[in-house]
Amino acid sequence: MDFGSIFGNTASYLFSPVTIAYALAATGLAVHFGYAGLLNFGMAAFMAIGGYGYAISVLSFGLPWWLGMIIGMAGGALFALLLGIPTLRLRADYLAIATIAAGEIVRLLFTTQLFDEWTNSADGLAGYHAGFRGANPFPPGTYGFGPWTYNENDLWNRVFGLLALAVAILVVWALMRSPWGRVLKGIREDEDAVRSLGKNVFGYKMQALVIGGVIGALGGIVFVLPSAVVPGSYSTSLTFFLWTILLLGGAATVFGPTLGAIIFWLVFAFLGNLLPDLAKADLLPMSDAQAGTIRFVLVGIALMLLVIFRPQGILGDKREMTFVK
Repeated sequence: MDFGSIFGNTASYLFSPVTIAYALAATGLAVHFGYAGLLNFGMAAFMAIGGYGYAISVLSFGLPWWLGMIIGMAGGALFALLLGIPTLRLRADYLAIATIAAGEIVRLLFTTQLFDEWTNSADGLAGYHAGFRGANPFPPGTYGFGPWTYNENDLWNRVFGLLALAVAILVVWALMRSPWGRVLKGIREDEDAVRSLGKNVFGYKMQALVIGGVIGALGGIVFVLPSAVVPGSYSTSLTFFLWTILLLGGAATVFGPTLGAIIFWLVFAFLGNLLPDLAKADLLPMSDAQAGTIRFVLVGIALMLLVIFRPQGILGDKREMTFVK
């Protein structure tokens, strides 16, 4: 087995746009669940709306790349309003069912031929990169070293994603230290008590849903910067990956989602490279394709173990997770 290649391919995920995008989306999910206690299983829909909003704005309407990104994030906010008005008064388990259904509805809408003129249905969208790459401040060349060697476009994708992630983390940190954030945490623990103090619980939940949705949509934009918008990427598995990342790093923490995304993708990439090689070397009684799917089983097992033994995550405080019980 080529361990040099295995470790090199794994290390490349440390600064991958995929890792950054998932960290952003998980940060938005932390606002929903970690701080507001909203059991949202539809974050994939926010990412899809962000990515499609950006791509359609550029391709179909010829808008500048930065305006397309604003429209993508505005689409996430609008979807949060449409989703929250009928669902935020539901109990947690019913909210989970409603949000996962909403996520699937959005994905299927992007695959239908009814909107083929704008979405290209199941084939997705590509060719919207010119404006963003034209704003690249890095001159043509090769940057970095080892597994972190990039051309100017790859570097720009990563730098932009990291800047977006830093801004999102700063915003969440500032909000959760404010009186607004303290009310939100109170709603998470006991919304009846907060309501008895005269606070508009529904309004606070809606605001949290919108803010987390905008961050999730931004994650969806970063997710599609390197290649294309493909509707198959926004299946329910994406949402469950985000939940694994969130619980791994810590749901009620600012930096937990980023740490969770890094650990998750490094381990996921390592297993994706190692297990097929073990199968090819006849060290596993299966084909290399079958071995590659075992990592999905391991992710499911890891998610169950996290919920059972450490629901507060790596960076979390168990006292911050009483609402999970």
